[in-house]
Amino acid sequence: MKRAKKEPSIFRQELRRDWNTFKSLDGKKKLQFLWDYYRWKILVSAFIIVTVVTFAGMLWEGQKPRRLRVCVVLNNDADCSGWFRQFTQDLKSDGKPGKVDVNLDQPFDYDNQYYYVQELEVMTAVSSRRMDLAVCGPDMYSYLLAINACMPLDEALPDSLSASLIKNGKLVYDTANLTQDERGNVNPADGIDGYYAVDLSGTSFYDAYNQPADEKEQEPLYAVVISNTEHMEDCRELLDALLKK
Repeated sequence: MKRAKKEPSIFRQELRRDWNTFKSLDGKKKLQFLWDYYRWKILVSAFIIVTVVTFAGMLWEGQKPRRLRVCVVLNNDADCSGWFRQFTQDLKSDGKPGKVDVNLDQPFDYDNQYYYVQELEVMTAVSSRRMDLAVCGPDMYSYLLAINACMPLDEALPDSLSASLIKNGKLVYDTANLTQDERGNVNPADGIDGYYAVDLSGTSFYDAYNQPADEKEQEPLYAVVISNTEHMEDCRELLDALLKK
């Protein structure tokens, strides 16, 4: 006894019908037919493909070795990209592998009503090891101190260099790990004192990129090594470059 032939599904019948219709059309009519009947399927498929490719690219890029990740938050709108481009060329001239990432687009300003978003972005970068060194003003420096993200430089730098910087007043002595509780109170006993930043005043970098429109609004500029960095040697190279007069 022969089995009855299974009838094609409605989806396959519609697909075959559309295919036959498509083959019967000429030139631009085929494209018009596809756009009229499959527009949303095409757009959704394209979106999925772009998303997957973008995510895969980000994942692949994230796996590449990095020599240094720098976050720069100036007190003004100066463009220091050229300076860091030259520093990157000089650093990579030793032939060691790894990229140098310089983030010049991270805002941080406590006068901004969305400063808590900026705090979250910085905390995420620190905790995920996407920041080795920060060049920043007082606002971001105070936040890095509060979350205890600053490396004690008198311990991390060579003794001769740290002694010279302390003697010249370039290492900033401060208190880290002071955060407010739910009532807004700060316990001084939680504080950890140390030399946590390099004062960049008097350097060529400071003179070129930290000049405000009004001299009365002049703010300090600091270099801070992040405590969980794995690239201390290259951080020292950047500090040496920043301290040049």
